[in-house]
Amino acid sequence: MVLQTDRLVLRRFRTEDVAALAAYRSDPGVARYQSWSSPYSLDKARYSVQTMIAADPGMPGWFQWAVEHAASRTLIGDVGVNLADNLKQAEIGYTLAPGQQGHGYATEAVRAVLNHLFTIQGLHKVSAECDARNVRSARLLERVGFTREGLRREHTWIKHEWTDDLLYGLLAAEWLSRS
Repeated sequence: MVLQTDRLVLRRFRTEDVAALAAYRSDPGVARYQSWSSPYSLDKARYSVQTMIAADPGMPGWFQWAVEHAASRTLIGDVGVNLADNLKQAEIGYTLAPGQQGHGYATEAVRAVLNHLFTIQGLHKVSAECDARNVRSARLLERVGFTREGLRREHTWIKHEWTDDLLYGLLAAEWLSRS
């Protein structure tokens, strides 16, 4: 199962991705708004990759797409999809290595996954949430077509502080009318 764009290949994780995953998830700037803390150990990355390899993108739960730069064949990030039990809704999240940010790769990868979710898997809605301080993530969601649906004030206790969460949603009808 592979998705391709002009510059990226989105594929299943492989055991050889462990070191690259640990490296970009260890960056404090990357980990700032995520559920994990830096450094992200090789053991943790190894366990994560094993879990990702075993996941089924057609079954409820999380599936992580490895985002690989097509020209260099290097892992530059990941896009996660949490498929709901009804198989018609999902939550999406994404992470990109610090040196790869600002080049449109995350936007390209998220669009490819959304297109797959809506046109191939037939989902009705995809949701996303982000820390309200993560302006770049909020802009990405809006750029690809998500609508801001709400704000949960001081909703998440993470890394010893309460954070506000922005809630986003994108309906299949909206995606398909833009495609």
